[in-house]
Amino acid sequence: MTNWPRPPDDATKESDMCFVCGPKNPIGLKLKFDWDGEQVKSNFTPGQHHQGWAGLVHGGIISSLLDEAMSYAALYSGVNCLTARMQTRFKRPQPINEPLIVTASVTKKTRRLVEAKGEIKLADDTLVAAGTGTMFIFLKDRKTRVGV
Repeated sequence: MTNWPRPPDDATKESDMCFVCGPKNPIGLKLKFDWDGEQVKSNFTPGQHHQGWAGLVHGGIISSLLDEAMSYAALYSGVNCLTARMQTRFKRPQPINEPLIVTASVTKKTRRLVEAKGEIKLADDTLVAAGTGTMFIFLKDRKTRVGV
């Protein structure tokens, strides 16, 4: 991870076209994350356009939700990051059209890296998927780069 090229200086997380959180992306998921001081949280109901196997949410969508949540947890902790490594554990096949609750928090932060964990659950607390990630810090001053 030490040999990563530096992203452009104008790379910011408030992109309106982000696939998961961008409000202006016509094919995006448009998630909004709330921060309670320790973790981020968002709600999402996947539909027919988010399926892989008929009637089931595509694993890439599940992974994208976890990746974004962990990135937002890092963002709210004061740094902009790019995911360097991520692991997703799928706990059950997830049918479309069921509301999901996505949460994440930072578990460790060093000078160059952030580690985070995330979960996706149903309203009844059933675990759908869990993930961990290691993210490379590329910008430490979130207030000048992010509209959060």
